[in-house]
Amino acid sequence: MRRIAFLLVVILCSPLLTVGQQEEQAKLAGFFGNSSADEQAWEQKFQAIPSPDNMIADMKLLAARPHHVGSPYDEKNSEWLLAQYKKWGWDAHIETFQVLFPTPKLRVLEMVAPTRFVAQLREPPVPGDPTSSQQSEQLPTYNAYSPDGDVTAPLVYANYGVPEDYDQLARMGISVKGAIVITRYGHSWRGIKPKLAYEHGAIGCLIYSDPRDDGYYEGDVFPKGPWRPSQGVQRGSVVKMELYPGDPLTPGVGADAHAKRLPIKEAKTIEDIPVMPISYGDALPLLKALGGPVAPSDWRGALPITYHVGPGPAKVHLKLQFNWDLKPVRDVIAKLPGSTYADEWVIRGNHYDGWVNGAEDPIAGQVALLEEARSLGQLYQQGWRPKRTIIYCSWDGEEPGLLGSTEWVEEHGDELATHAVAYINSDTNGRGYLQAEGSHSLESLVNNVADEIQDPEKGISVGKRRQLAALARTESPEERQKLESQKNFILGDLGSGSDYSAFIDHAGIASIDYGFGGEAGGGIYHSIYDDFYWYSHFDDPTEAYGRTLSQTAGTTIMRLADSDVPPLDFTGLSDAVGRFVSELEKLDKSEINEIQWQNKEIQDGIFAASTDPTKKFVPPATEEVPSPLDFSPLDDAVKNLKQAAGHYQSAFDKVQEGTPASGASFQTVDQDLISTERALLYQEGLPGRPWYRHELVAPGIYTGYGVKTIPAVREAIEQKNWSQAADQITIVAGVLQKEADSINAAASALESAGQ
Repeated sequence: MRRIAFLLVVILCSPLLTVGQQEEQAKLAGFFGNSSADEQAWEQKFQAIPSPDNMIADMKLLAARPHHVGSPYDEKNSEWLLAQYKKWGWDAHIETFQVLFPTPKLRVLEMVAPTRFVAQLREPPVPGDPTSSQQSEQLPTYNAYSPDGDVTAPLVYANYGVPEDYDQLARMGISVKGAIVITRYGHSWRGIKPKLAYEHGAIGCLIYSDPRDDGYYEGDVFPKGPWRPSQGVQRGSVVKMELYPGDPLTPGVGADAHAKRLPIKEAKTIEDIPVMPISYGDALPLLKALGGPVAPSDWRGALPITYHVGPGPAKVHLKLQFNWDLKPVRDVIAKLPGSTYADEWVIRGNHYDGWVNGAEDPIAGQVALLEEARSLGQLYQQGWRPKRTIIYCSWDGEEPGLLGSTEWVEEHGDELATHAVAYINSDTNGRGYLQAEGSHSLESLVNNVADEIQDPEKGISVGKRRQLAALARTESPEERQKLESQKNFILGDLGSGSDYSAFIDHAGIASIDYGFGGEAGGGIYHSIYDDFYWYSHFDDPTEAYGRTLSQTAGTTIMRLADSDVPPLDFTGLSDAVGRFVSELEKLDKSEINEIQWQNKEIQDGIFAASTDPTKKFVPPATEEVPSPLDFSPLDDAVKNLKQAAGHYQSAFDKVQEGTPASGASFQTVDQDLISTERALLYQEGLPGRPWYRHELVAPGIYTGYGVKTIPAVREAIEQKNWSQAADQITIVAGVLQKEADSINAAASALESAGQ
């Protein structure tokens, strides 16, 4: 498929073809996801329509007041969004779900020894920033889905609170059992930090933003600059999305009014210990009061103290109480009917709820989506008709745990399994580089679109700028040569953290997540300072990149909707799976070598000889060396997958060289192609978390947002569960064979249709 754009130029311009032959060949180009001449004309009209001025006006309106789940302004925004879609000619409605959304009733954090200190737990208004003063409407600083709790205990600093940090504490002879852990934001999703603290015996958890990560160490703080001020706090959910996202009380089913709900005490995704986010202004007195060993060098932030790990003498009291209420989430769903394949759906989404005013997250993405919808509606009024039905979704409830999108996918699971072609997501947006992650079967499509959309700052394509930026960041000559030789940039792999999760992880719908950014700085994330004032001063004041996101995502939607055959290419997929399996084989060898080397270090007395006798150090215990895993089933599956990808490409090439049959004869190809992503699902799900069914990608159980590829095998190796890893190799190999069979079926259907 990567050759279609070039072939189209040759086809349309060649004097060796008759006019009729040119028309037939142009028609054929539209079958496979690159635009025919007519479709290109509509795309160009579309790309000229999105208006930065409209986006600025829409952001001012949508971010004018706090609009968290269940708030009056969130409901007002949903009604306004509905009216806009209808005004633009879309068939639109609001679909409402009732979800558990706790809000704070009582928050207390105080240091009771060696001195007394009471945390402010409040973000002050900033002079000149009008919406930062809307204190009565703002959600307080808190972590949603923390349990109620009242605990007093010594404090222990655990760096980022990720697994290797607890390994380091163990080497230092420090236990967090019975303690309250304080960690800094970063290096994992926030919900992993209390999870690990609890697993290591802690009874409470604090999470603070260190200025080294997103405060004055990075640059001037707000309002002078874009970075986090001393009392700025990152709100956020700590619901256990690594088990399942969405409403904690209705796993796997839509949370409508009649849904059967779990008792709150049985909900598996509510955290086990009380947890609270705090500012670095509130964290400083607590960390300053810690004693114990000096923290390792890479644990030290930018606060003006010597970082110690404790435990104590700092002792803190944390008390939290919440209102455990059901709140409505209102998804605004809009449709444009398809003219030819109306029962095939191309879906686009971005959420509109925020933790507070949420200009960057998520309104920057929402206003881009709205301009796409307005532009497509305008084309529709001018006579354009998409071949497939297009569904635009303004999601509610993303911030607490992907609530609106997950409940909608669970509610409409059977329909989506039959009708959904692809899902295109966005979320935050700003100045900078194209960020694209997604299903590798859509890799060629994304590259083709990225090569045609111009970067507003540099005057080159957003794809070219992305490639050059990657080269600029690459220090290895080998890696640089590899990047320069690539015809396509490789899509990133989807973990979690936005509304694509239910589509790909649970429903097996090919998905893309788009956004721009990287130039503005990010110190206001989930704070009251993420508002129109900040965005218009420090991020994308002219909405140049809002327009670029509209052009990129909207053009992708048009190509998915207008091609007679969904524009999937399995070469990128088979290459990706080959990489994943190769990485697993290297990981297995690395883990075995690490165990062997560590055992040797212990036996040779290296730990005893090299440690400082004045500092406590607990060496690791020896471990049994496992046998290497047998990866031959996966290797065979990869070969079969590559052969299937080649089969499909060959079938495509043969049809491309011939004269196309009528569009109706390709409908069976469509259905076979749609099923290819579904084939990557394993219905019993991943070990210990059956909601996640995709065998190629999932959020890590100890990373949260961060992706794990072939997670059932990778995480078993990382956790040294060798028998489980062996069992999962067999399961994943079977899924990959099913995928190869699905691709071969699509290739055979294409061959039959092209005859």
